[in-house]
Amino acid sequence: MSEDAKQTKGGTWIRVTTDKNGNDHVDIYDNNPREKHDESIHITIKPDGTGKISTKSGDKPREDTDISCFLTTACMHHMQENFDDNCEELAILRWFRDNFVSEEDIKYYYETAPIIVEYINMAENCDIIYHHIYEKVISACVNSVKNKNYELAYKIYKNGVITLEKQFARPFVEQKFVKSLKLRVNNLRRK
Repeated sequence: MSEDAKQTKGGTWIRVTTDKNGNDHVDIYDNNPREKHDESIHITIKPDGTGKISTKSGDKPREDTDISCFLTTACMHHMQENFDDNCEELAILRWFRDNFVSEEDIKYYYETAPIIVEYINMAENCDIIYHHIYEKVISACVNSVKNKNYELAYKIYKNGVITLEKQFARPFVEQKFVKSLKLRVNNLRRK
């Protein structure tokens, strides 16, 4: 099981594998997986970009999260005391995605949403941001789907992602790019 696991400088153990079906797996442990470990995270990414994150902490039951609904999942984590990956909002939006959202938009979302979530999670006011996203995008989209106004739900969804990308993802990527560029320039100067 842990033959491929490598220890990081910080003491965390990580194993990356691909199974016979082409699913990528990233397993992260708080210590050597051959020994008793209290915490672990297991990420499965299927070839179509969907997948799940499973977390295990101490004696708590394992918690699974669908990674194909990044923003909704992140919002629900912040909005619910006990996160439920099968909550009404996630169930409705997954159904809507599978039945009404174009493959091109889904692919774009899978590329953009993790960056948006990463940036929001670093913000001091992330709870306020997630509450705003929940009210203006998720709840509005869910209500539109419930009322069978799929065109409006699609418009809310698409405009919401584009707005969040402009607000959070682009500045974050630009900031990372500038840091990376400065680091490369400094490394070149040292040579």
